[in-house]
Amino acid sequence: MSSSVHTPAPSSAEFAGSPWPVFWIASVAVFLVSLDATLLYAAFGALRAGFPQASAADMSWVLNGYTVVYAAMLIPSGGLADAYGRKRMFLTGVALFLAASAACGLAGGVGWLVGARVAQAVGAALLTPASLSIVLAAFPVAQRTVAVSLWGAVAGLAAAVGPSLGAFVVDAAGWPWAFYINVPLGALSLWRGARLLQESVRPESRRRLDGVGMALLILGVGAVALAIVQSESPAWSAGELWVAAAVGAGALAAFVAWARVAPQPLVDLALFQHRSYRYANLATLSFGIAFAMMFFAFFFYMMGVWHYSLPKAGLAVTPGPLLVMPTAIVTGRLAARMGHRPFLVGGALLYAVAGLWFLLVPGAEPDYLGAWLPGLVLSGLSVGMVLPSLAGAAVSRLPAQHYAVGSAVNQATRQIGAVLGVAITVLLLGKGALSHADFDPLYMAHVGLALLTGLLCLAVDTRPTATPAARPAR
Repeated sequence: MSSSVHTPAPSSAEFAGSPWPVFWIASVAVFLVSLDATLLYAAFGALRAGFPQASAADMSWVLNGYTVVYAAMLIPSGGLADAYGRKRMFLTGVALFLAASAACGLAGGVGWLVGARVAQAVGAALLTPASLSIVLAAFPVAQRTVAVSLWGAVAGLAAAVGPSLGAFVVDAAGWPWAFYINVPLGALSLWRGARLLQESVRPESRRRLDGVGMALLILGVGAVALAIVQSESPAWSAGELWVAAAVGAGALAAFVAWARVAPQPLVDLALFQHRSYRYANLATLSFGIAFAMMFFAFFFYMMGVWHYSLPKAGLAVTPGPLLVMPTAIVTGRLAARMGHRPFLVGGALLYAVAGLWFLLVPGAEPDYLGAWLPGLVLSGLSVGMVLPSLAGAAVSRLPAQHYAVGSAVNQATRQIGAVLGVAITVLLLGKGALSHADFDPLYMAHVGLALLTGLLCLAVDTRPTATPAARPAR
């Protein structure tokens, strides 16, 4: 996107008082979005029981329809936030997300439910990049690394705690409450945001929206994700899947070509000239795949191999997510002085060790304290180190006018990784009876993806002393 006619985001001085109320308004909404993305991992079985007439392929769209649309809409939504105002897009997104959540809980059929989930995804995509832009603008430069790390920690904690919370809510109150749970906190964020947030785009500085780029990107990401999600569906032939993949690849190629010549493109390709930004996004893709695989596979193992009940499985996963937030807070403070690379590389290696633990230690007989809990601790610490640091590293060197789209590209990359992770997990484990050996390929892939993440993060350099005035930003 072009920066020549864009007024920079307001500084923290334009917000009255402390920036932390702004942070929590933005973070509550992102917490709900991230929570919703993983909560249905635990609720999936209850949803299938609630709609017995629907096939497994139909029900998979309750998960994947949300993820596909969210991934496809994130980057265009970043452009909308930069063009029409971050407060406006944030509040619009929150309102749509809440209305769609209520519609999901009231759904009387699978088609209605999937349609409401798509509307949820649009609302989530509208508010996510605007949220991070609002947080970045609210804090002075010296505090932004900590603020972004904490913002990422909130999202990471929500994604991590989603399956366990979903297990309790669905077991206690039924599957509609997996959606109704969004309404009270979201309404609070909407009310406080309307009163407190300041607009960041003034009418005289408003950019034209790149409609061609938006259409090409939605078509490209949506078609590629569709081909991935439906790769094992009997309703789609191999030829149809290849056509969908080819259409998506062609649309993405056309998007890149258009971005090179458009006067105000949706995504300024100069973003990827930043070396750290480029590699942080590649690492986000690999870690996003591994993260989704780990949490989706957890419930397959607990309930399919150890035969835990849904509430017991939800309780069993809790210690790992509880470590994410404190680890991310400490990591963010240290990264402000040392840069993100030590925590990205170290956390990725620790995540590989967690995958190796799950591959080698747990057996067919339940042994939670001895065989599972240590792996959860390792994974919780590593997620707390890596997930927020990736979000922080991706935007740490970007100009203010690129905050929304830059963060949206990073978040979309993570969602595409989640689509791949779910598709791989269903491919490997989506059969009837499961044994411990069925999980070996998945955990080997987990280890490999974690090591790839660490390797990519070696190229990320966000140290405060790494970019003096005499050197270009990396």
